[in-house]
Amino acid sequence: MADLQLVSFEPSENKAERKRFIQLAWDINAKDPAWVPPLRLTVEDNLDTRKNPFYQHARIRCWNAYRGQEHVGRIAAIVDDRHNDFHKEKTGFWGFFECIDDESVSQKLFSAAEEWLRGQGMKTARGPANPSLNHEAGLVVNAFERAPYVMMTHNLPYYVKLVEKAGYGKAKDLLAFDMTPADFDPRVMRIAEKVKSRGKVEIRPINMKRFQEEVQIIREIYNGAWEKNWGFVPMDDAEFKHLAKSLKDVIWPEFCQLGFVNGKPIGFSLSLPDINQVLKGIPSGKLLPFGIFKLLSGLRPKAKKIDRVRVITLGVIPEYRSSGLASVFYYEAYKAAKNMNLHGPSEMSWILEDNKDMISAIEAFAGRPAYKTFRIYDKGL
Repeated sequence: MADLQLVSFEPSENKAERKRFIQLAWDINAKDPAWVPPLRLTVEDNLDTRKNPFYQHARIRCWNAYRGQEHVGRIAAIVDDRHNDFHKEKTGFWGFFECIDDESVSQKLFSAAEEWLRGQGMKTARGPANPSLNHEAGLVVNAFERAPYVMMTHNLPYYVKLVEKAGYGKAKDLLAFDMTPADFDPRVMRIAEKVKSRGKVEIRPINMKRFQEEVQIIREIYNGAWEKNWGFVPMDDAEFKHLAKSLKDVIWPEFCQLGFVNGKPIGFSLSLPDINQVLKGIPSGKLLPFGIFKLLSGLRPKAKKIDRVRVITLGVIPEYRSSGLASVFYYEAYKAAKNMNLHGPSEMSWILEDNKDMISAIEAFAGRPAYKTFRIYDKGL
């Protein structure tokens, strides 16, 4: 058997290794019926240290593992200075992990990432994060047969063994709940109507003609509403605009709602159409020559290629959390789904495992517990 070799590289400086790094996801996962091929452009963007503003306060190192001519694994190590400044930590991250079912390969990949993180002065390795908790994060530990929703991770079952055999233990679980319009509890409607009848709360969809102004309002709410959440890192103007730009073409305004009290922005909710239902039909992950037509046509609500959404975020600034605004957001999303004939199971994710208030409310409304868990792992260095 050929010796195992690692090739270390910075993704913007080695195009050939970056291309192989990205391709490995297809080589390993293509036969998994639940896997959804991502858009290669999206993966490229998450690795682009020159253009993605995340890397103005972060750095990344990647490794490809080869056994002879066979590409058998990959991993990235990331240091986010803003995360460590905000949380007063020395935590590094690993992500973009793909590997054959071979502990000798995974152990060598993790060892390389951990050695690099130690060299950067880190005391803890945490992951997976691709490349941060503001992007895609968490290792799927159950419900492997269920296809991921938009911007959620997916992995083969044996990855859990590979990560835990490398010495990683649970840091936090991120939960996903599913719910169809038929599951909607009328109590939410009554609460929402009562809140709206008071006259102080205004709920409206995002104005796509004033997109940049609306994004600024949403960023201010986001940084205020999530500040105390585990793993939260505030996003600056450049980073938030970059993320918003990447989502602009997939936003259905009916599912992006802003909330105001006496004109003051106090909350917002964002549900994204599950474009993974369209991406499944673009197995190469390439937009050219024909993928772009499938994507653009499939994104139109009238195409009826998408019948479910993911509630990606819902937040209210602390002083208004008892206002009942969250119920109004849920009700508006329900009405939009019903009006657009979206009958598929929609996902609410991810929810921190210790967010007891949110979990209790969702379980009461949906009538069932979380169906999938995404785990974040830690290891001392």
